[in-house]
Amino acid sequence: MALTQRLEIRQSHALVMTPQLMQAIKLLQLSNLDLAAYVEGELERNPLLERAGEDEGEGSAANREVSPDAARADWVQADRDQDQSSSPEQPAVDIDDVLPSDADAATSRANGEGPMGYSEWAGVGAGGRENGDYNLEAFVSVETTLADHLAEQLALTIANPARRMIGQYLIDLVDEAGYLNGDLALVAEKLGAPVGEVGAVLAILQGFDPPGICARNLTECLAIQLKERNRFDPAMQALVAHLDLLAKRDLAALRRLCGVGEEDLSDMIGEIRKLNPKPGLAFGSVQMQPIVPDVFVRSGPNGGFAIELNSDTLPKVLVNQTYHAELAKTANDKDKSYLADCLQTATWLMRALDQRAKTILKVSTEIVRQQDAFFLHGVQHLRPLNLKTIADAIGMHESTVSRVTANKYMATNRGIFELKYFFTSAIASADGGEAHSAEAVRHRIRQLIDAEAPNYVLSDDTIVVKLREVGIDIARRTVAKYREAMRIASSVQRRREKQTSLGAGAAS
Repeated sequence: MALTQRLEIRQSHALVMTPQLMQAIKLLQLSNLDLAAYVEGELERNPLLERAGEDEGEGSAANREVSPDAARADWVQADRDQDQSSSPEQPAVDIDDVLPSDADAATSRANGEGPMGYSEWAGVGAGGRENGDYNLEAFVSVETTLADHLAEQLALTIANPARRMIGQYLIDLVDEAGYLNGDLALVAEKLGAPVGEVGAVLAILQGFDPPGICARNLTECLAIQLKERNRFDPAMQALVAHLDLLAKRDLAALRRLCGVGEEDLSDMIGEIRKLNPKPGLAFGSVQMQPIVPDVFVRSGPNGGFAIELNSDTLPKVLVNQTYHAELAKTANDKDKSYLADCLQTATWLMRALDQRAKTILKVSTEIVRQQDAFFLHGVQHLRPLNLKTIADAIGMHESTVSRVTANKYMATNRGIFELKYFFTSAIASADGGEAHSAEAVRHRIRQLIDAEAPNYVLSDDTIVVKLREVGIDIARRTVAKYREAMRIASSVQRRREKQTSLGAGAAS
């Protein structure tokens, strides 16, 4: 068989994931905060991108399509004109209004020109001393963290350097809630110290403020607080050691273990409830980022709904064509290639952002159309919905709808919901009618339990019977799963709690 070379032309179809397509897919699934961070990075990397309306005023909108970073563009142009022996153009901003770079600040401090952080406190021309306008926000103290609070007490309590080092190491193991995460034997092995010495330092730390800090579990946390109040007697010690029985409301077993009567046990439980199970949360807790909705849904004048995007979450960027044309005039081949890449990237980013906004609006509009009964009547009228239904209705792929609904929120007349909230599984109807949404079924279960009488607590089997009476075909294990997901106690525990409440009310 002879081997020969020849040329052939073949035609085939293939899906090619270009960088631009990958960028569009990536932007589609980002939340508004992640998108803002991504666009911010692109603004720093790409000189042809700028924020819309960044340097408007004094006729700039009429003279230029877009305005780049004013200081940088004008200074670059001034340097170029100076190299060509022409009169340099003055910068568009005052040099005193520009904050010094980190390198300049470091050099200034090295030369003894000012203390650390002086430029942040009283920068020249930025609300500092020379113009007499103080920035009061710069003097606001930082919130004290739990670690700082404990370290201050450690420095005042322990003078021995070795013990202080052990104490600082243990403080670093304390979590946000104030609990110590770590085994003392491992800590001792890592620090090369006796276990008894580590335990002694831990005992000192557990006496710090707030009471209950540095405990290794809930039992120890409550015990420390009770000892602080001089209430850790044998009966209370037995109660704290059997918190599982307290959670189950098994009061008879607790009375037997503690050796007290019903009234004394009630008083002891009241004292337990006054304690703080997470003492560390009072110091420097992590601030939760508030949810900013991507879509607003408002009632329309004709009984329908008006859906609009939240313009505050949409990045406003433009491509500076004028700046590109000016630089291209004097650029060499290598620079022109770089500018062409920057222009292409900026153009694709703008198109991807526009396509993302249109896709979110399209998906949100279809969700509102499918779930109009929810917006009108409430969660009990939430219909079963899946990604395929939305994708078929708007002519898109399910994966696209899945990316759009991830980390996106909708503000409605009933609150702020994640777009994925409206996609729920279906529960079959007992009479063969329209299926019920799982979220609507959970809402009905909660309503039945909230309305139950103290002397007639509904079991899971009874809830199944009542749901089937209204046309919902559901299994008992599904009811139990939904109830546990909503953190509702079992019928036995609910009966104990309500009987205890009735007994306390009768005694009073």
